[in-house]
Amino acid sequence: MRTVQEEIERDDDAAPVEMLASLFEARGWSYEYVSNDEISGEVQGSWATYQFQAIWRTEDNVLQILCLPDLRITDKKRLAVFEALALINEQLWLGHFDVWSNGGVILYRHGLMLGDEGMLSPAQAQMAVEAAIEECDRFYPVFQFILWGDKSPAEALSAALVDAAGEA
Repeated sequence: MRTVQEEIERDDDAAPVEMLASLFEARGWSYEYVSNDEISGEVQGSWATYQFQAIWRTEDNVLQILCLPDLRITDKKRLAVFEALALINEQLWLGHFDVWSNGGVILYRHGLMLGDEGMLSPAQAQMAVEAAIEECDRFYPVFQFILWGDKSPAEALSAALVDAAGEA
């Protein structure tokens, strides 16, 4: 298996948006620069194609990562989704799920503090992107069960996170 550095073909740290563009290019994922400080792209997850955005805040040296699994909530399901968000977020070590107030879009969000240099390493880039994709994949079924399966948040979480016992 190739290392991140071999895939990205750069082993030095870089400006965050440039590093993410290198990672997306190495993976063959579509992306575009929205501005010098923002990149947007698409990533294929296990359940859906996720919209991915990263915004670099120079004044704080923070890279905000957003991964949107294209799930919108209706007013009827709003309380159930918010309850599910609370149950899901207490299980996360990095990032959190949220609902964008404009449009009711569910998203995963994580902020990386990059220190005084404001540089992102290939390993950090891969970790941040993979964590976003993995969490969206892991919890996408929970939202599906609530939005289309009429399950309660606890039932949806339980059904979605069933782990296989033993080894194959």
